[in-house]
Amino acid sequence: MASLYTIGYEKSALGDVIASLKRERVEILVDTRAVAASRRAGFSKKMLSASLNEAGIQYLHFQKLGTPAEGREAARAGDLKKLWKIYEKQIRTAAAQEQLSELQTLVKEGKRVCLLCYERNPDECHRKRIAELVHESTGAKIENLFADPLL
Repeated sequence: MASLYTIGYEKSALGDVIASLKRERVEILVDTRAVAASRRAGFSKKMLSASLNEAGIQYLHFQKLGTPAEGREAARAGDLKKLWKIYEKQIRTAAAQEQLSELQTLVKEGKRVCLLCYERNPDECHRKRIAELVHESTGAKIENLFADPLL
């Protein structure tokens, strides 16, 4: 059975995220942020892509699977009910469905794929919904990774 991994980089260093991905032999990291920019060092699109490439991990940015601005505001305010309502509309758009289909194909092909977003807790992040939809269509097991430094 295929697995689909997810990871949030909140409170994590880039090296720890990459180490977590390598431990699970992730082949492709799918960035699910609407805006692939970050104040955290190394997590903006260009730097993240280059660092992953250096580690032998392919980077894909599926921007349309990201949360719209009003959803991100709801998440920051802790209003998860509003976030989920907004995100359900987003995930049904044609552009999001196209990228979701691409993601499902990668998983069906047996690629080791990990979804990336900011939030550490997957229950507070839209990547959980993406993973659920992939699971429903492919049967893939969802595994949430945490980029904690090895002690």
